[in-house]
Amino acid sequence: MAEEAEDVNNSSGDSSKESYEILESWQDTAGRDADKDKAAEEGGWSAPILSLARKASESLTSVSGNALRSAAAVSVGLSGKQQPATSENNPPKTAVKDHMAVERSNLLNMMQLSVKVLIQSAVSLGRSLDSHSPPLQQFLVVLEHCLKHALKAKKSFIGQNKSFWAPLELVEKLCPESADIAASARDLPGLKTCVGRARAWLHLALMQKKVADYMKALIERKDLLSEFYEPGALMLEEEGAVVVGLLVGLNVIDANLCLKGEDLDSQVGVIDFSLYFKDPQSNESHKDDEEMTAILDQKHYIEELNRHLSCTVADLQAKLDSLEKANSKLIEEMAAATDRIQALEEEQEQLREENSSIKQSSERRVEVTKQDSEVELETYRQSRQGLDKMYNEVWKQYKEEKRIHQELQKELELQVGMKQEMELAMKLLAKDTHDKQDTLVALRQQLDEVKTINLQMFNKAQSAEGLVQQKNEIITQLEEKINQMGSAMKQMDERMQSSEQGRKEASEKDRDMKQELTGKVEALQRQLTDLDKHCAGLENQLKSEKEQRQDLQREIHRERDTTTQLRTQLQQVEGLEKELSDLKDEKKQLQKICEEQEQALQEMGLHLSQSKLKMEDCKEVNKALKGQAWLKDDEAAQCKQCQKEFSIARRKHHCRNCGDIYCNSCSSNELSLPSYPKAVRVCDTCHTFLLQRSSSSSS
Repeated sequence: MAEEAEDVNNSSGDSSKESYEILESWQDTAGRDADKDKAAEEGGWSAPILSLARKASESLTSVSGNALRSAAAVSVGLSGKQQPATSENNPPKTAVKDHMAVERSNLLNMMQLSVKVLIQSAVSLGRSLDSHSPPLQQFLVVLEHCLKHALKAKKSFIGQNKSFWAPLELVEKLCPESADIAASARDLPGLKTCVGRARAWLHLALMQKKVADYMKALIERKDLLSEFYEPGALMLEEEGAVVVGLLVGLNVIDANLCLKGEDLDSQVGVIDFSLYFKDPQSNESHKDDEEMTAILDQKHYIEELNRHLSCTVADLQAKLDSLEKANSKLIEEMAAATDRIQALEEEQEQLREENSSIKQSSERRVEVTKQDSEVELETYRQSRQGLDKMYNEVWKQYKEEKRIHQELQKELELQVGMKQEMELAMKLLAKDTHDKQDTLVALRQQLDEVKTINLQMFNKAQSAEGLVQQKNEIITQLEEKINQMGSAMKQMDERMQSSEQGRKEASEKDRDMKQELTGKVEALQRQLTDLDKHCAGLENQLKSEKEQRQDLQREIHRERDTTTQLRTQLQQVEGLEKELSDLKDEKKQLQKICEEQEQALQEMGLHLSQSKLKMEDCKEVNKALKGQAWLKDDEAAQCKQCQKEFSIARRKHHCRNCGDIYCNSCSSNELSLPSYPKAVRVCDTCHTFLLQRSSSSSS
């Protein structure tokens, strides 16, 4: 075992020596490239994007040794994975973290090298690359390794599957403009695996020069990426942001890639380190190539500047439009607010005026109520004295009134029954009279309408007869004209025949006569056509007049029918008027009977009300004489009216009329009772009852 370890150490030492020798040659070539770049910059050409790329390449010369050293270390690390050995000092977790950090740094260094070589090859080839370019293929392989770093494996029935297509699908949600790329990657024929679709997606994004934008949007959402990557992955750490910064330099390159016919599913992603070992003699280039690259750089730089400027102009224009809309809305709202403020001020002034007027009216009402209350008090005192006098008389007449009351109750029941029957009869009569009055009014209206219609129809008939006579005269005149025209036509036909015969005989002799005759014939034909048109118009007028005449005759027949119907209705109306007169007489008789009975009922009601009042007075006198049921203080725990419990603040008070216990607010009234010489405390219910009785007895 010791001998094997020594052999491994010797082999690793030999490999490290070889890598250092390669690094020295790489640094020499990188230094020469940097000198050439500085000379080009001193010549007067400058472009921000390429200067950044060149600065990156200069910085990479110092890092390239580390990259190649890390590449060698990757191979050693891979061989070392087969023999797991942990040190005694460091625990396993720290070893895993160090291992992940080493992988991230190795991948970052390889990405820097691949981007540098890709930009240099694109500059030498005129900024355009094909799908067969080895630096481009190696760059895509390195980018694929970066995306696959610490990717979580999906478990299925077949086994575990690692695919970086799932995180790339997130770009479609984060950047909607990438939907076309995702759709075309899914729909490409010949692609069966997710790895093939992801590789197609990267090719398409590189052709669109938006790989950096899409990766930036993806890295910013680490909360979503954590579902697909394990902690410590390159996409979740700071190295991912550095990779995105490196991808920005690829916007200079024009990639013309053909995806048809390429087997993206079965490609093997192996990094070829031979591209990164440079020969110093092959890196020398001519001044013409440098000038061409400088011109192309300036062109691409100007194109990108124009694109950014157009985007900023569009954004500023949209902001301007939105600000103008907001300004107009604010102006309208200000105007509306000023109008509302003015309206509210006017309403406030009106309310103040109304408030002052209400105050004045309320003060007047208070004064009036005070005066009324004083007058009512005086009347009450006077009525109380009269009641005391009447009390003695009522006591004597109580027995007599009791007998009379029983007799009156019997008579009242009889009168109430009679009154109910009379009310039913009156209601029925009122309904009949109302119905008949409505029918009378409707019939009178119909009569008036019929009269007006008859007058209108009579006038129309007279005017129609006059029009018919006029039109008959016109028709006769037109028929005479038509006959005259027919005779004229016949004469013209005869003349035509004679003229044709003369024209045939004289055609050979005189051509001048022929021309004159042809002119006359044409004039006559025109006259004939005019006459035909005139005749057709007259015939149309005749037809229309005949139709109007038929319509008038139909209207006359209709009017005759309506007149007959109206006559029958008139006869019915006359019969109804007679019935109405009879009903009116009956109504008058019934009204007289009702008035007499109402007078009798009123007299009976007066007697009854007087007897009831006397009965109540007698009952009160009996109560006063017998003495009310005076409640004890212990029996009442709360007020009888407001149901509030008594306490030290809310004390108990007896009503001198009913004997119940109330609080101060429910028994604050005072009245003079017959059993007491002075005014005594009375509850609210007794107070209202006694006042009503005194007012009714006084009336």
